[in-house]
This record gives sequence, C-alpha cells and structure tokens, in this order.
Amino acid sequence: MPARFLPAHPPKLHLVLMLVLTFSTGVLDAVGYLGLDRVFTANMTGNVVILGMALMGGDNLPVLGPIVALAGFMTGAMISGRVLRPSTSGWNHRTTVLLVGVSAVMAVVATLLLSGVNPRSSEALTVAITGTLAVAMGLQAATARHLNVRDVPTVVVTSTITGLAADSRLGAGTHPFWGRRLAAIGLIMAGAAVGAGFVQLHLGLGVLLTAVLTLCVALLGMSATNRHALRHSQESPTSAPGTGGAVVSPDPRAER
Repeated sequence: MPARFLPAHPPKLHLVLMLVLTFSTGVLDAVGYLGLDRVFTANMTGNVVILGMALMGGDNLPVLGPIVALAGFMTGAMISGRVLRPSTSGWNHRTTVLLVGVSAVMAVVATLLLSGVNPRSSEALTVAITGTLAVAMGLQAATARHLNVRDVPTVVVTSTITGLAADSRLGAGTHPFWGRRLAAIGLIMAGAAVGAGFVQLHLGLGVLLTAVLTLCVALLGMSATNRHALRHSQESPTSAPGTGGAVVSPDPRAER
C-alpha cells in the first residue's frame, strides 16, 4: 500500500502500522506454539505460565523452550532500548532500522525453513529457532513501545481486553479507544488463525508472512514520516536569524 493512502497524521499512521504488527504477532505466536513445541515467541505471559506448570511436571510441558524464549525476548527488548535511548518517542531512522532488522531475522529463519530445515528433527534446532524468533519479537515489541501507541502493545492484548471491559458502558462508561482496542483483539486473533492455517501447509510460510508485514511497516512508516516532515518544512517559511525577513542569496555580480 503506497504511503499516500495511509493517514497523514503521524499518530493515526502509527496506530495503523502497530495494528498490522499486532496481526503479524498472532501469526508468529501460532507458528511458535503449534510448530515449535508449544512455546510462544511473542506472548511472554503465556511462556511464564507454561514454564510454571512445566516445572511442576504438568502434562509433559517444555521447560527449556520457554526459558530460551524469555531470555531471547528480553535480549531483543534490551537491544532495542539501547538503540533507541538517544531518541525521543516517535518514528525516526532508528525505529526503521530496528524493524528492518526484525524483518531480516525472520526472513532468514523463513528461508531456512522453506529450504527444508525441519525444526522438529532435533530439540537443539527447535530451541535455536525459538530463541531467534523471540529475540526478533523482543526488538519489535520494544520498538512499538517507543512509538507509544496507547492500547496497542502489538504482542499481548490482556491489558487491552481489561481496558475494553472496565471502560465499557457496563463498566466505567468512559469507553475511550474502544475502536482500536477491538481492532487489536480481533487482529491478533485473526493472525493466530492465519498462522495456524500456514502451519498446516508449511511452517516457514507464517514466518515469511510476518517478515514481509514487518518490512512493509518499516518502509511505509519511514516513507510517510519523511513525507510529513517534508510537507511541514515546506509550510514553514525560512527567515533570516533575528530579522524576521526572508533569506536572500547574495548576487554574485555585486561582488565583482
């Protein structure tokens, strides 16, 4: 979708792009849980619960996978936080680079899977792929957090569901952001359904779709933000310092 068809106002643009990432998160979590030994690559709440039950011997649940996913996710989030430390909230070249990096990592994993690598052939390979995707999702989640789109954290909707119910007509009655909240919940569910369908076809297809969506978000965000900045600079007149008048280039003939 060309950037000109996206909202011109940056907050609205960021909302649309974060909703796309929310959908992609649902896809990748379905791939991780159904194709990588019942481990989430983005939903760390689920991994913590799985790990707690597994430590008590519940239903032969995995232990190593959730631990690696948690460590990978936190590593990715720390890297993103470090990279974005010098910049203020909002879209900039650092957020673009991080999201392109996320897309590149997922594209490499998708290529390996589509080329015939079977993660179920060994536990070590399964854990390695899980950890790699978790790092990418940690990067994505922390970058989305930097954009500060309220009620769309992209990787979890528990708080979104809480806000939707608590602020509803039967709750507090304020119901702010109900549209985006419903959209986030519906999109992560739709993404999970699509991811589950891809698992039936090929494990790499869901990862590839997530890579493509993340790359599109990065490029569209960068393009639309640059267009907005250019438009803003063109609407702002340039004045000479302290004079309030326009800057006039000297006539080179007058210097002869």
